[in-house]
Amino acid sequence: MILIADGGSTKADWIAIDNATKEEVFRTRTLGLNPAIVPEEELNNRIINMFQLINVKEDVEEIHFYGAGCGTPKPVAILKTVLESIFVNAKVYIAEDMLAAVYAASGNKPAIVCILGTGSNSCYYDGENMEMLVASLGYILMDEASGNYFGKKLIIDYYYQKMPSAIAEKFNEEFDLDADYIKKNLYREPNPNMYLASFAKFMFDFKEEKYIKKIIKKGFQEFFKYRVLPYNKTSETPIYFIGSIAHYFRDILENIAENNNLKITDVIQRPIDNLLEYHKKNIN
Repeated sequence: MILIADGGSTKADWIAIDNATKEEVFRTRTLGLNPAIVPEEELNNRIINMFQLINVKEDVEEIHFYGAGCGTPKPVAILKTVLESIFVNAKVYIAEDMLAAVYAASGNKPAIVCILGTGSNSCYYDGENMEMLVASLGYILMDEASGNYFGKKLIIDYYYQKMPSAIAEKFNEEFDLDADYIKKNLYREPNPNMYLASFAKFMFDFKEEKYIKKIIKKGFQEFFKYRVLPYNKTSETPIYFIGSIAHYFRDILENIAENNNLKITDVIQRPIDNLLEYHKKNIN
């Protein structure tokens, strides 16, 4: 059996396929498994608490894990140790989530591929190698136009009373906005990036509001400025976006692309199905 996982900071989607037939056996979802943020013990707990994975732990021969936080050696080593301790008969291959986005979007063809989920990132894939503008420094310093980026913006606007009153009232009804509670989740609890991104879901219900459109537009403009335009590619280069932020605000995203003389080829909300098809074709 082969396990394929697309692991973000908020959630990780898993698909098990039969090694001989390449047919899907089951799929499941765990909490996010970002080894740059989640402690090793918690990584272990999030996997072993999913019965579908534990039921097949000795049958798994390969794991192909693509994850947020897996772009540098130290967190990769941590996650690899955890996976190997659980799936004792498996060869474990770990790569960053950006590569999963590439496989899911363009396969083996050149393209700019972008992620707009809990975090954000981009690369140019030439058909063989990924070119990334800079290493991602995560939710505090980067992650333009991501879920946590917009979550921070909403909280700041609420506290500085920059949010329209009608929207602020709804925001207050939906979330616990007590200052001590927010600070506890940001500075004392694990996964502050996931906590911040949870506020971004609020925008989906108010996507037609002028205020929401304005902050989305500004975030997307920043993303293009730092994460797309510096590749200096022409309008003929395919551009793919992965993630719920891109999916739900596709119309604004496409307008920003057009304003920069670019065109978005496709937006994929959940890449796991495309990733499965890629592996079926490319794994012997």
